[in-house]
Amino acid sequence: MRTINVDEITKNIKEMCIEANHYLSPDMQRVFDNALKSEESPLGHQILDQLNENLEIAKSDMIPICQDTGMAVVFIKVGQEVHFENGLLEDAINEGVRQGYVDGYLRKSVVKDPIIRENTKDNTPAIIHYEIVDGDKVTITVAPKGFGSENMSRVFMLKPADGIEGVKNAVLQAVRDAGPNACPPMVVGVGIGGTFEKCAIMAKKALAREADSESDIEYVRELEKELLEKINKMGIGPGGLGGTQTALAVNVETYPTHIAGLPVGINICCHVNRHVTRTI
Repeated sequence: MRTINVDEITKNIKEMCIEANHYLSPDMQRVFDNALKSEESPLGHQILDQLNENLEIAKSDMIPICQDTGMAVVFIKVGQEVHFENGLLEDAINEGVRQGYVDGYLRKSVVKDPIIRENTKDNTPAIIHYEIVDGDKVTITVAPKGFGSENMSRVFMLKPADGIEGVKNAVLQAVRDAGPNACPPMVVGVGIGGTFEKCAIMAKKALAREADSESDIEYVRELEKELLEKINKMGIGPGGLGGTQTALAVNVETYPTHIAGLPVGINICCHVNRHVTRTI
């Protein structure tokens, strides 16, 4: 059994909120650089150059890479041999978000109630997804999510007979409907299987996977490649002003499901696709 003081969780979450909002992750930089090389439209290339300049200014001047610093989404894998002391884990996570957004001078965008709309003034509470795993370590992923792209999310409850072609059509429809609203070039997270809520969580989690990584499942790898190719032929392009680089990556996650269902969740993120992962 390993004991971890929850203050260590708070400290790391604070740092990760600030890091994610100021620096493009290495995997996103790689796919962005590839888009710069691949864009065929002069206007599209100009927009990518401007976005790249914005990223460099954010890094050098320590200002957020996007004015919407997002709602903090936290994925936390806790080894079952870990014991936390000095407080509740959930309180520690939210305290880390509070400190990150207040001390980091990040925009506070969370309201206490979805109808009353009073701002919490510290960007808490976070959206937290827990997973108990083997071992004595804690792996944390912080993925601040802006709502320009979040509002473009979709869940399709397909019939099993719709099959993989139905999945493809659902993803392409979601991207087509999003158009310029998701600040392309975008990353598309897809969750297939599970239940209504499980496919949505998988789609969100897929965004935090390295953008230039591949699935271990052969048909999923082929699906990711095909969808990326078809999306980039839509002509939406950088900023929605036309071009060949509408998406930087398509990441697909799958899970067992019921014999009567084929749930598909699609979560789209803008070109910054913020995510930071640390293991304690």
